[in-house]
Amino acid sequence: MAERMRPRQEQLVVVGNEPVGSYTLLRVARGPVDPGQPGQFFMLATRERLLPRPMSLCLAPAGELGFLIDPIGPGTRGLCDAARGERITVFGPLGHGFRLDVAHPVIVGGGIGMAPLPFLAERLPGAPALLGFRSRELAEASALLPGAEVVVEPTLVTEPLTSLLASEGDITPFACGPEPMLRAVGALSPRARLAWEAPMACGYGACFGCAVAVDGALVRLCVEGPVLEAARVEVAVLPAGGLRSPSGAASLASRGKAAA
Repeated sequence: MAERMRPRQEQLVVVGNEPVGSYTLLRVARGPVDPGQPGQFFMLATRERLLPRPMSLCLAPAGELGFLIDPIGPGTRGLCDAARGERITVFGPLGHGFRLDVAHPVIVGGGIGMAPLPFLAERLPGAPALLGFRSRELAEASALLPGAEVVVEPTLVTEPLTSLLASEGDITPFACGPEPMLRAVGALSPRARLAWEAPMACGYGACFGCAVAVDGALVRLCVEGPVLEAARVEVAVLPAGGLRSPSGAASLASRGKAAA
């Protein structure tokens, strides 16, 4: 298993903010920050916002870090509106990412949950990818993962996954997306590796905003996760309906909430 890098907090310069369908790809100069492992996350904040937002790394080209963000609230809109040359606070990498030690992986994403998957695909060359979206406009983000099989509702991404499992058998899904999708993927393959999401404010276990039931005990998802094997996760014990779906690149951000 790759050694986890020590997280750093840095003021990094925005080098681009580009629309990708309904989402925004925020690019910052990497500076001394290590990109970490696919599925780990970073806490991002602009000067105007008190609390940071958790975002998974989407792309890591030379000298840059790229984050795919769904601008759904003041915090995420502030990141998406950050101007070229502006500095934002970046803290990470944090949490535990995907363990890549499997023979036959398949990448599965739902909506903005596809955010960490382009970086993951770089580390899993040749792995098939399945992406599901609610609309064709949202599906434009699939351009960041060339070669992926894309489905749009009413077709669910679990449908091609079911067919792949039936034909191939010995495969391990690596998935990120809304909670119902993750639970469906886990039901199809208990050994699936899932990037879960929960509200959080710190990223290192101090706020206890992301507590979930794992192996019969409450754990902080930002410390134990965000990536966990499907068989380990039981029932979320969070307010407002438990685990929430992705806000964007973050496998720990909430979707459609004003706080985002």
